[in-house]
Formats: sequence, C-alpha cells, structure tokens
Amino acid sequence: MTVYVFRRLLWMVPSLFIVFTLTFLVVHATPGSPWDEREKPLSEAVKANLNKQYHLDDPLPKQYFDYLGNVLHGDLGPSYRSVERSVSEIIAATLPVSVQLGVASLLFAIVVGVPLGALAAVKHNTWIDYTASLVTVTGIATPAFVRVSLLIVVLSLGLALLPTGGWEGIFDVRAIIPILAIGSGPAAILARYTRSSLLEVLGQDYIRTAHAKGVRPNAVVAAHAMKNALIPVVTVAGVTLGNVITGAFFVERIYGVPGIGRQFIDSVTGRDYTLLLGTVMVFALLIMVVNLLTDISYGYLDPRIRYR
Repeated sequence: MTVYVFRRLLWMVPSLFIVFTLTFLVVHATPGSPWDEREKPLSEAVKANLNKQYHLDDPLPKQYFDYLGNVLHGDLGPSYRSVERSVSEIIAATLPVSVQLGVASLLFAIVVGVPLGALAAVKHNTWIDYTASLVTVTGIATPAFVRVSLLIVVLSLGLALLPTGGWEGIFDVRAIIPILAIGSGPAAILARYTRSSLLEVLGQDYIRTAHAKGVRPNAVVAAHAMKNALIPVVTVAGVTLGNVITGAFFVERIYGVPGIGRQFIDSVTGRDYTLLLGTVMVFALLIMVVNLLTDISYGYLDPRIRYR
C-alpha cells in the first residue's frame, strides 16, 4: 500500500506539469490582454507600462520558465485585477469556502442519494422505484445554475424563507440553497448508481444463499449486499467530490458565495492570467488527491482488492 501511494504521488508531478503547460499555452493564445474591458479604457502607453511591470512583454518562453520557477518556489504571482492581493492570498481565502460547501454538498448527496437508490433497488419495479427514477432523472437533467435559480425564486422570493444570496459560513441559513443546488445533481447520480449496483449484487448466489438460510431481508441488504454494491458508488462519489468542490462556479457566482469557483469565473472573464493558472493548478491537485483517496478506499470495502 505504501509503495502504491508513493508511486501515485510521484505521478502527480508530471500530471501537474502537463496541466500547467497546457493552461499556460491556452491562456496566452486567447486574444486580448488583462488590461482590456476595464471600466475606464486605458491608453496604449499605460498598457505598455503595465505589460513591462508584469513582464508580459517578454518572449513567451521566458514568461513560461520564469513563472514555472516561481510556482516551484510556492509563488503563484500577483493578481492583475486584485492588485492588493497575491494569487496565493486569494486562493488561501477562497478555497476553504469552496471545500466546506463541496463537502457539505457531497454529504447531502450521500445521505439522500444512497438510501434512495437502495430503496429503489429493494422495491424494484414498484411505484417507489418509478418515483425514485423520476426524481433522479430530473436531478441529473437539471443543471446546477438552473437549480440555484429555481431555489432562489421559490424559497427566497416566493416563500421568503431564506436570503437571496451571501455567505456567513457553512452553518448559516445562507448555505442551504447552494448546498441543495450543488448536492441535488450528485444525489441523483449516486441514487442511480446505487440502484443499478445493488440490483446486480442482489441477484448473486451468495445473496440467495443468505435468504435460504433464513436471514432477514433487511439484514441481507445491510450486512451482505450493500458493502459490495458500494464499490462503484464510492468511485462516483470520489469523482463527484472533486466536481462539487471545483465545479460549483455558477452557483457561487449567482448566489454570491466567495469561493474559489467564483474567482475562477472572474479570472476567465478578466483575463487574469496568474489567477487563472493558480486556480486551475489547485483544481487539478484537488482532483488528483480525491482520486487517490477513492482508490485507496477500495481495499477497505473489498478485502479481495490489493495494491502491489
């Protein structure tokens, strides 16, 4: 296990290097500059001075290796839009918000999706199964930005139960709408995978043997079937965790959550090259770590799985 983890950690280095290189090339191939589309248009002389100050007038290979050297020393550079803060400071302030929101959304998805999928599998081809399928299909088909807009209209504007935006921490009522908006989609996905996986396990020989021995049906599902059925569900949950942390861009933007997803949107629209590179690198690292933890968890769910 230790050798496996160490090898996977080593593979993260070239993966991050590839992500950095591709992002750098795409960013600098995009037309325009960080000084375009300001509230007050800048003169060409001012733009030239800013390019010189931030070394954007250097040859592209020099910019690449200079920035790569700074990243290797832990310096993600200054933000072109938020000049009072560096990229590292922006990420340090916003990443915890997105992580809290993402983890809370995933917990909501697991608590709702896994039992719903298990219930649909146990009540296969009944009205409960059909209702659960309708709910999950609706959740999968509806994008997160549509869900958050509908929740604001219904819960905030219509019923006046919750604020229309803002963020005061994960335990504040303002967190309810973004958690529901982000977590509903993953809950539907987990429910579908749980249902299909559990149906496959319930048809295996050892399950029929447990029933023949007189084991209660609930005990068969809880003690024998669910553990094996959870392996593909854990895979999806791991990918989902990376997605809800890094992919809640529009929810954070619409609801006014000061997370890293909102900074990513601002960096793209504002051509803030250093902030864009920094957020992409953080997203890539988060996804790699989550995938590693997901792979490690397989050995605990199924003793037959070993890492050599």
